Amino acid sequence: MAQNTEVEAPKNPADQSFAPSKTATTTSTLPSETHSASEPPPSRGSRFKSNPRARFYVIAVVLVLVVAGIFAWRYFQSYESTDDAEVDGHLMPLSARVSGYVTKVNVDDNQYVTAGTVLVEIDPRDYQVAVDQAKAALEDARATAQASNLNVPITNINTASQLSSSEADIDNAKAGIAAAQQQYDAAQAQLAEAQANSTKAQLDLGRYKQLVDKQEISQQTYDQADAAAKAEAAAVVAAHSSAAAAAQQVTQARSKLVNAEAALRASQTAPRQVATSEARALSADANVRQKQALLDQAELNLQYTKIIAPVNGVVTKNVEVGMNVQPGQQLISIVPLEDVWVTANFKETQLKNMRVGQRAKISVDSNGRTYNGHVDSFANSSGARLSLLPPENATGNYVKVVQRIPVKIVLEPGQNKDLSLRLGMSVEAKVYVK
Repeated sequence: MAQNTEVEAPKNPADQSFAPSKTATTTSTLPSETHSASEPPPSRGSRFKSNPRARFYVIAVVLVLVVAGIFAWRYFQSYESTDDAEVDGHLMPLSARVSGYVTKVNVDDNQYVTAGTVLVEIDPRDYQVAVDQAKAALEDARATAQASNLNVPITNINTASQLSSSEADIDNAKAGIAAAQQQYDAAQAQLAEAQANSTKAQLDLGRYKQLVDKQEISQQTYDQADAAAKAEAAAVVAAHSSAAAAAQQVTQARSKLVNAEAALRASQTAPRQVATSEARALSADANVRQKQALLDQAELNLQYTKIIAPVNGVVTKNVEVGMNVQPGQQLISIVPLEDVWVTANFKETQLKNMRVGQRAKISVDSNGRTYNGHVDSFANSSGARLSLLPPENATGNYVKVVQRIPVKIVLEPGQNKDLSLRLGMSVEAKVYVK
Protein backbone atom coordinates (compact mmCIF):
# COMPACT_ATOMS: atom_id res chain seq x y z
CA MET A 1 0.00 0.00 0.00
CA ALA A 2 1.55 3.31 -1.07
CA GLN A 3 2.11 6.25 1.22
CA ASN A 4 2.91 9.87 0.19
CA THR A 5 5.80 11.65 2.00
CA GLU A 6 7.45 15.07 1.53
CA VAL A 7 11.22 15.11 0.90
CA GLU A 8 13.13 18.33 1.63
CA ALA A 9 15.74 19.62 -0.89
CA PRO A 10 19.41 19.08 0.08
CA LYS A 11 21.14 21.96 1.83
CA ASN A 12 24.64 21.29 0.37
CA PRO A 13 25.40 23.97 -2.24
CA ALA A 14 27.14 21.35 -4.38
CA ASP A 15 23.96 19.42 -4.58
CA GLN A 16 21.58 22.36 -5.11
CA SER A 17 22.02 22.26 -8.84
CA PHE A 18 20.55 18.82 -8.85
CA ALA A 19 17.81 19.38 -6.13
CA PRO A 20 14.16 20.31 -7.03
CA SER A 21 13.04 23.87 -6.41
CA LYS A 22 10.18 22.76 -4.23
CA THR A 23 9.17 19.75 -2.25
CA ALA A 24 8.64 16.66 -4.23
CA THR A 25 6.10 13.98 -3.54
CA THR A 26 7.49 10.49 -3.45
CA THR A 27 5.83 7.28 -2.77
CA SER A 28 7.33 5.11 -0.13
CA THR A 29 7.09 1.50 -0.90
CA LEU A 30 8.20 -1.66 0.61
CA PRO A 31 11.84 -2.60 0.48
CA SER A 32 11.22 -4.33 -2.80
CA GLU A 33 9.91 -1.09 -4.39
CA THR A 34 12.15 1.29 -6.45
CA HIS A 35 12.06 5.01 -7.31
CA SER A 36 9.88 6.13 -10.11
CA ALA A 37 11.42 6.78 -13.53
CA SER A 38 10.65 10.48 -13.32
CA GLU A 39 13.05 10.99 -10.33
CA PRO A 40 16.62 12.45 -11.21
CA PRO A 41 19.80 10.27 -10.54
CA PRO A 42 22.14 11.09 -7.60
CA SER A 43 24.73 13.94 -8.26
CA ARG A 44 28.54 13.43 -8.93
CA GLY A 45 29.50 15.20 -5.72
CA SER A 46 27.24 13.04 -3.72
CA ARG A 47 28.73 9.95 -5.35
CA PHE A 48 32.35 11.23 -4.59
CA LYS A 49 31.40 11.80 -0.94
CA SER A 50 29.76 8.48 -0.74
CA ASN A 51 32.82 6.67 -2.35
CA PRO A 52 35.96 6.85 -0.06
CA ARG A 53 38.07 4.84 -2.52
CA ALA A 54 37.74 7.42 -5.28
CA ARG A 55 38.66 10.17 -2.82
CA PHE A 56 41.84 8.22 -1.87
CA TYR A 57 42.87 7.80 -5.53
CA VAL A 58 42.51 11.51 -6.21
CA ILE A 59 44.55 12.47 -3.16
CA ALA A 60 47.27 9.94 -4.10
CA VAL A 61 47.48 11.28 -7.64
CA VAL A 62 47.80 14.82 -6.36
CA LEU A 63 50.57 13.82 -3.92
CA VAL A 64 52.46 11.96 -6.65
CA LEU A 65 52.27 14.97 -8.94
CA VAL A 66 53.48 17.29 -6.15
CA VAL A 67 56.41 15.00 -5.25
CA ALA A 68 57.31 14.56 -8.93
CA GLY A 69 57.20 18.32 -9.39
CA ILE A 70 59.50 18.86 -6.42
CA PHE A 71 61.98 16.29 -7.69
CA ALA A 72 61.84 17.77 -11.16
CA TRP A 73 62.40 21.25 -9.79
CA ARG A 74 65.37 20.03 -7.71
CA TYR A 75 66.83 18.22 -10.72
CA PHE A 76 66.57 21.19 -13.04
CA GLN A 77 68.13 23.37 -10.34
CA SER A 78 71.06 20.95 -9.89
CA TYR A 79 72.81 21.82 -13.16
CA GLU A 80 73.53 24.61 -15.61
CA SER A 81 73.60 23.88 -19.31
CA THR A 82 74.38 25.66 -22.54
CA ASP A 83 74.47 24.75 -26.20
CA ASP A 84 76.93 27.57 -26.93
CA ALA A 85 79.92 25.24 -26.59
CA GLU A 86 82.48 23.65 -28.85
CA VAL A 87 85.42 21.29 -28.79
CA ASP A 88 88.69 23.15 -28.41
CA GLY A 89 92.36 22.16 -28.38
CA HIS A 90 95.90 23.04 -29.39
CA LEU A 91 96.63 23.98 -33.00
CA MET A 92 100.38 23.67 -33.41
CA PRO A 93 101.82 25.41 -36.50
CA LEU A 94 105.27 24.17 -37.52
CA SER A 95 107.40 26.64 -39.48
CA ALA A 96 110.78 26.50 -41.18
CA ARG A 97 113.77 27.65 -39.15
CA VAL A 98 116.13 27.82 -42.11
CA SER A 99 115.72 28.77 -45.73
CA GLY A 100 116.09 26.28 -48.52
CA TYR A 101 114.62 24.08 -51.23
CA VAL A 102 112.02 21.50 -50.14
CA THR A 103 113.09 18.05 -51.35
CA LYS A 104 110.58 15.78 -49.54
CA VAL A 105 107.12 16.00 -47.98
CA ASN A 106 106.49 12.74 -46.12
CA VAL A 107 102.86 13.26 -44.99
CA ASP A 108 99.45 13.99 -46.45
CA ASP A 109 96.53 16.05 -45.19
CA ASN A 110 94.55 14.55 -42.27
CA GLN A 111 97.23 11.90 -41.69
CA TYR A 112 97.84 10.82 -38.10
CA VAL A 113 101.53 11.04 -37.12
CA THR A 114 103.49 10.25 -33.99
CA ALA A 115 106.05 12.40 -32.24
CA GLY A 116 109.45 12.25 -33.94
CA THR A 117 108.14 11.63 -37.44
CA VAL A 118 110.05 13.51 -40.15
CA LEU A 119 107.39 15.56 -41.93
CA VAL A 120 109.32 17.79 -44.36
CA GLU A 121 112.95 17.72 -45.57
CA ILE A 122 114.90 20.73 -46.87
CA ASP A 123 118.01 20.35 -49.06
CA PRO A 124 120.84 19.88 -46.48
CA ARG A 125 123.93 20.18 -48.72
CA ASP A 126 124.63 23.88 -48.13
CA TYR A 127 124.33 23.37 -44.39
CA GLN A 128 126.60 20.30 -44.48
CA VAL A 129 129.30 22.43 -46.15
CA ALA A 130 128.88 25.05 -43.41
CA VAL A 131 129.36 22.31 -40.79
CA ASP A 132 132.59 21.13 -42.45
CA GLN A 133 133.96 24.68 -42.60
CA ALA A 134 133.10 25.23 -38.95
CA LYS A 135 134.89 22.01 -37.98
CA ALA A 136 138.06 23.09 -39.85
CA ALA A 137 138.01 26.52 -38.22
CA LEU A 138 137.57 24.88 -34.83
CA GLU A 139 140.58 22.61 -35.33
CA ASP A 140 142.74 25.59 -36.34
CA ALA A 141 141.63 27.54 -33.29
CA ARG A 142 142.36 24.59 -31.01
CA ALA A 143 145.93 24.27 -32.42
CA THR A 144 146.55 27.99 -31.90
CA ALA A 145 145.21 27.79 -28.37
CA GLN A 146 147.40 24.80 -27.58
CA ALA A 147 150.51 26.67 -28.77
CA SER A 148 149.56 29.76 -26.81
CA ASN A 149 149.04 27.74 -23.66
CA LEU A 150 152.44 26.09 -24.10
CA ASN A 151 154.10 29.51 -24.46
CA VAL A 152 152.87 30.61 -21.04
CA PRO A 153 155.20 28.41 -18.92
CA ILE A 154 158.07 28.93 -21.41
CA THR A 155 157.70 32.70 -21.13
CA ASN A 156 157.53 32.41 -17.38
CA ILE A 157 160.77 30.42 -17.21
CA ASN A 158 162.58 32.62 -19.74
CA THR A 159 161.70 35.84 -17.98
CA ALA A 160 162.72 34.41 -14.63
CA SER A 161 166.06 33.34 -16.11
CA GLN A 162 166.57 36.74 -17.71
CA LEU A 163 165.92 38.44 -14.40
CA SER A 164 168.42 36.25 -12.58
CA SER A 165 171.01 36.68 -15.37
CA SER A 166 170.59 40.45 -15.35
CA GLU A 167 171.10 40.60 -11.63
CA ALA A 168 174.25 38.47 -11.98
CA ASP A 169 175.52 40.67 -14.82
CA ILE A 170 175.11 43.71 -12.61
CA ASP A 171 177.15 42.09 -9.89
CA ASN A 172 179.82 41.09 -12.40
CA ALA A 173 179.89 44.57 -13.89
CA LYS A 174 180.33 46.09 -10.47
CA ALA A 175 183.17 43.65 -9.71
CA GLY A 176 184.77 44.43 -13.09
CA ILE A 177 184.61 48.13 -12.31
CA ALA A 178 186.30 47.55 -8.99
CA ALA A 179 189.03 45.41 -10.59
CA ALA A 180 189.60 47.91 -13.42
CA GLN A 181 189.76 50.72 -10.91
CA GLN A 182 192.39 48.84 -8.96
CA GLN A 183 194.36 48.21 -12.13
CA TYR A 184 194.09 51.87 -13.01
CA ASP A 185 195.30 52.86 -9.56
CA ALA A 186 198.23 50.41 -9.92
CA ALA A 187 199.05 51.85 -13.36
CA GLN A 188 199.00 55.34 -11.92
CA ALA A 189 201.39 54.26 -9.18
CA GLN A 190 203.66 52.61 -11.72
CA LEU A 191 203.52 55.77 -13.81
CA ALA A 192 204.50 57.89 -10.83
CA GLU A 193 207.33 55.46 -10.02
CA ALA A 194 208.55 55.47 -13.61
CA GLN A 195 208.44 59.26 -13.70
CA ALA A 196 210.42 59.43 -10.45
CA ASN A 197 213.00 56.94 -11.78
CA SER A 198 213.22 58.83 -15.07
CA THR A 199 213.74 62.10 -13.25
CA LYS A 200 216.47 60.54 -11.09
CA ALA A 201 218.07 59.00 -14.19
CA GLN A 202 218.06 62.36 -16.01
CA LEU A 203 219.65 64.06 -13.01
CA ASP A 204 222.27 61.33 -12.77
CA LEU A 205 222.93 61.67 -16.49
CA GLY A 206 223.52 65.41 -16.05
CA ARG A 207 226.03 64.82 -13.28
CA TYR A 208 227.70 62.05 -15.26
CA LYS A 209 227.94 64.49 -18.20
CA GLN A 210 229.91 66.98 -16.12
CA LEU A 211 232.17 64.27 -14.80
CA VAL A 212 232.85 62.76 -18.20
CA ASP A 213 233.62 66.19 -19.56
CA LYS A 214 236.23 66.55 -16.80
CA GLN A 215 237.32 63.04 -17.56
CA GLU A 216 236.70 62.12 -14.00
CA ILE A 217 234.72 59.06 -15.00
CA SER A 218 234.99 56.76 -17.91
CA GLN A 219 232.94 57.09 -21.05
CA GLN A 220 231.48 53.67 -20.35
CA THR A 221 230.01 54.79 -17.10
CA TYR A 222 228.49 57.77 -18.82
CA ASP A 223 227.04 55.58 -21.53
CA GLN A 224 225.49 53.33 -18.87
CA ALA A 225 223.89 56.33 -17.17
CA ASP A 226 222.62 57.58 -20.53
CA ALA A 227 221.10 54.18 -21.31
CA ALA A 228 219.53 54.05 -17.85
CA ALA A 229 218.01 57.50 -18.37
CA LYS A 230 216.57 56.48 -21.72
CA ALA A 231 215.23 53.25 -20.21
CA GLU A 232 213.50 55.15 -17.43
CA ALA A 233 212.03 57.58 -19.97
CA ALA A 234 210.69 54.57 -21.92
CA ALA A 235 209.31 53.16 -18.66
CA VAL A 236 207.47 56.44 -18.13
CA VAL A 237 205.93 56.13 -21.59
CA ALA A 238 204.98 52.49 -20.87
CA ALA A 239 203.50 53.49 -17.52
CA HIS A 240 201.45 56.19 -19.29
CA SER A 241 200.14 53.60 -21.71
CA SER A 242 199.32 51.18 -18.90
CA ALA A 243 197.46 53.91 -17.00
CA ALA A 244 195.48 54.85 -20.12
CA ALA A 245 194.60 51.18 -20.72
CA ALA A 246 193.50 50.80 -17.10
CA ALA A 247 191.33 53.92 -17.43
CA GLN A 248 189.80 52.42 -20.58
CA GLN A 249 189.05 49.19 -18.70
CA VAL A 250 187.30 51.19 -16.00
CA THR A 251 185.19 52.90 -18.66
CA GLN A 252 184.35 49.53 -20.24
CA ALA A 253 183.42 48.05 -16.87
CA ARG A 254 181.13 50.97 -16.19
CA SER A 255 179.51 50.51 -19.63
CA LYS A 256 178.90 46.85 -18.80
CA LEU A 257 177.21 47.94 -15.59
CA VAL A 258 174.96 50.29 -17.52
CA ASN A 259 174.08 47.50 -19.94
CA ALA A 260 173.42 45.09 -17.08
CA GLU A 261 171.17 47.61 -15.38
CA ALA A 262 169.26 48.08 -18.65
CA ALA A 263 168.92 44.31 -19.00
CA LEU A 264 167.70 44.13 -15.40
CA ARG A 265 165.05 46.74 -16.07
CA ALA A 266 163.98 44.80 -19.16
CA SER A 267 163.84 41.53 -17.23
CA GLN A 268 161.78 43.20 -14.51
CA THR A 269 158.94 43.37 -17.06
CA ALA A 270 158.66 39.59 -16.69
CA PRO A 271 155.25 39.69 -14.95
CA ARG A 272 153.83 41.79 -17.77
CA GLN A 273 155.36 39.47 -20.34
CA VAL A 274 153.81 36.48 -18.57
CA ALA A 275 150.48 38.30 -18.33
CA THR A 276 150.66 39.07 -22.05
CA SER A 277 151.33 35.44 -22.82
CA GLU A 278 148.47 34.35 -20.60
CA ALA A 279 146.19 36.88 -22.29
CA ARG A 280 147.12 35.45 -25.68
CA ALA A 281 146.29 32.00 -24.36
CA LEU A 282 142.95 33.20 -23.02
CA SER A 283 142.19 34.87 -26.32
CA ALA A 284 143.00 31.65 -28.13
CA ASP A 285 140.73 29.71 -25.76
CA ALA A 286 137.95 32.22 -26.34
CA ASN A 287 138.43 31.85 -30.07
CA VAL A 288 138.06 28.09 -29.65
CA ARG A 289 134.77 28.59 -27.82
CA GLN A 290 133.60 30.97 -30.55
CA LYS A 291 134.46 28.46 -33.26
CA GLN A 292 132.71 25.76 -31.23
CA ALA A 293 129.59 27.92 -31.03
CA LEU A 294 129.70 28.46 -34.78
CA LEU A 295 130.01 24.72 -35.28
CA ASP A 296 127.06 24.10 -32.94
CA GLN A 297 124.99 26.63 -34.86
CA ALA A 298 125.94 25.04 -38.17
CA GLU A 299 124.97 21.60 -36.85
CA LEU A 300 121.67 23.00 -35.57
CA ASN A 301 120.95 24.54 -38.97
CA LEU A 302 121.67 21.15 -40.50
CA GLN A 303 119.19 19.54 -38.11
CA TYR A 304 116.61 22.21 -38.90
CA THR A 305 116.51 20.98 -42.50
CA LYS A 306 114.20 18.24 -41.17
CA ILE A 307 110.81 19.34 -39.81
CA ILE A 308 109.91 16.82 -37.09
CA ALA A 309 106.54 16.32 -35.40
CA PRO A 310 106.81 17.37 -31.74
CA VAL A 311 103.62 15.55 -30.64
CA ASN A 312 101.14 12.96 -31.84
CA GLY A 313 98.34 14.40 -33.92
CA VAL A 314 96.59 14.93 -37.23
CA VAL A 315 98.44 16.86 -39.93
CA THR A 316 97.39 19.68 -42.22
CA LYS A 317 100.13 20.62 -44.70
CA ASN A 318 100.84 23.92 -46.45
CA VAL A 319 103.97 22.85 -48.36
CA GLU A 320 104.83 20.99 -51.52
CA VAL A 321 108.05 19.59 -52.99
CA GLY A 322 109.96 22.22 -54.94
CA MET A 323 109.05 25.20 -52.78
CA ASN A 324 111.75 27.60 -51.60
CA VAL A 325 110.88 28.34 -47.99
CA GLN A 326 112.06 31.09 -45.67
CA PRO A 327 112.56 31.09 -41.90
CA GLY A 328 109.24 31.54 -40.13
CA GLN A 329 107.15 30.30 -43.05
CA GLN A 330 104.41 27.94 -41.83
CA LEU A 331 104.66 24.50 -43.42
CA ILE A 332 102.62 22.08 -41.29
CA SER A 333 99.86 22.28 -38.68
CA ILE A 334 99.34 19.50 -36.12
CA VAL A 335 96.29 19.02 -33.90
CA PRO A 336 97.01 16.71 -30.93
CA LEU A 337 93.60 15.05 -30.58
CA GLU A 338 94.64 13.34 -27.34
CA ASP A 339 94.57 16.73 -25.64
CA VAL A 340 91.20 18.35 -26.38
CA TRP A 341 88.73 20.08 -24.10
CA VAL A 342 85.40 21.88 -24.29
CA THR A 343 84.97 25.65 -24.19
CA ALA A 344 81.44 26.36 -22.98
CA ASN A 345 80.14 29.94 -23.05
CA PHE A 346 77.85 30.20 -20.02
CA LYS A 347 75.79 33.25 -19.22
CA GLU A 348 77.17 35.21 -16.32
CA THR A 349 73.89 34.56 -14.48
CA GLN A 350 74.68 30.83 -14.61
CA LEU A 351 78.03 31.12 -12.82
CA LYS A 352 76.69 31.87 -9.36
CA ASN A 353 77.11 28.33 -8.04
CA MET A 354 79.65 27.05 -10.58
CA ARG A 355 83.04 26.06 -9.19
CA VAL A 356 86.27 24.48 -10.42
CA GLY A 357 86.17 20.70 -10.20
CA GLN A 358 82.40 20.27 -10.55
CA ARG A 359 81.20 17.31 -12.59
CA ALA A 360 80.10 17.92 -16.18
CA LYS A 361 78.57 16.00 -19.05
CA ILE A 362 79.21 16.79 -22.70
CA SER A 363 76.69 15.81 -25.39
CA VAL A 364 78.25 15.75 -28.86
CA ASP A 365 76.08 16.37 -31.90
CA SER A 366 78.30 14.51 -34.39
CA ASN A 367 78.16 11.07 -32.77
CA GLY A 368 75.36 11.39 -30.20
CA ARG A 369 77.65 10.30 -27.38
CA THR A 370 77.90 11.79 -23.90
CA TYR A 371 81.33 12.39 -22.35
CA ASN A 372 82.22 12.89 -18.69
CA GLY A 373 84.39 15.78 -17.59
CA HIS A 374 84.87 18.46 -14.95
CA VAL A 375 85.24 22.23 -14.78
CA ASP A 376 88.90 23.17 -15.12
CA SER A 377 88.94 26.99 -15.14
CA PHE A 378 87.11 30.18 -16.01
CA ALA A 379 88.22 32.73 -18.60
CA ASN A 380 89.57 36.05 -17.39
CA SER A 381 87.05 38.06 -19.41
CA SER A 382 83.90 37.69 -21.45
CA GLY A 383 83.92 36.67 -25.08
CA ALA A 384 82.83 40.14 -26.15
CA ARG A 385 85.84 41.71 -24.44
CA LEU A 386 88.21 39.39 -26.30
CA SER A 387 86.67 40.10 -29.68
CA LEU A 388 88.42 42.16 -32.35
CA LEU A 389 86.03 45.11 -31.84
CA PRO A 390 84.78 45.08 -28.24
CA PRO A 391 81.40 46.81 -27.77
CA GLU A 392 81.56 50.32 -26.36
CA ASN A 393 78.76 50.89 -23.86
CA ALA A 394 78.30 54.67 -23.98
CA THR A 395 76.45 56.40 -21.17
CA GLY A 396 73.61 57.73 -23.31
CA ASN A 397 72.51 54.48 -24.95
CA TYR A 398 73.63 51.85 -22.45
CA VAL A 399 71.54 48.67 -22.42
CA LYS A 400 72.46 45.86 -20.06
CA VAL A 401 73.21 42.67 -21.99
CA VAL A 402 73.90 39.41 -20.24
CA GLN A 403 77.47 38.48 -21.11
CA ARG A 404 78.86 35.00 -21.66
CA ILE A 405 82.03 33.78 -19.92
CA PRO A 406 84.08 30.96 -21.51
CA VAL A 407 84.42 28.00 -19.14
CA LYS A 408 87.04 25.32 -19.82
CA ILE A 409 85.76 21.79 -19.26
CA VAL A 410 88.35 19.00 -19.32
CA LEU A 411 87.37 15.46 -20.27
CA GLU A 412 88.04 12.65 -17.85
CA PRO A 413 90.88 10.24 -18.79
CA GLY A 414 89.91 7.68 -21.38
CA GLN A 415 86.80 9.50 -22.62
CA ASN A 416 88.24 10.23 -26.08
CA LYS A 417 90.12 7.01 -26.78
CA ASP A 418 88.85 6.76 -30.35
CA LEU A 419 89.89 10.39 -31.06
CA SER A 420 86.49 11.09 -32.54
CA LEU A 421 86.34 14.63 -31.18
CA ARG A 422 87.53 17.30 -33.57
CA LEU A 423 88.26 20.96 -32.94
CA GLY A 424 85.26 23.20 -33.52
CA MET A 425 82.57 20.53 -33.05
CA SER A 426 79.33 21.84 -31.54
CA VAL A 427 78.47 20.25 -28.19
CA GLU A 428 76.06 20.80 -25.33
CA ALA A 429 77.66 21.21 -21.90
CA LYS A 430 75.92 20.47 -18.64
CA VAL A 431 77.64 21.31 -15.31
CA TYR A 432 76.18 19.89 -12.08
CA VAL A 433 76.42 22.70 -9.55
CA LYS A 434 74.60 20.88 -6.71
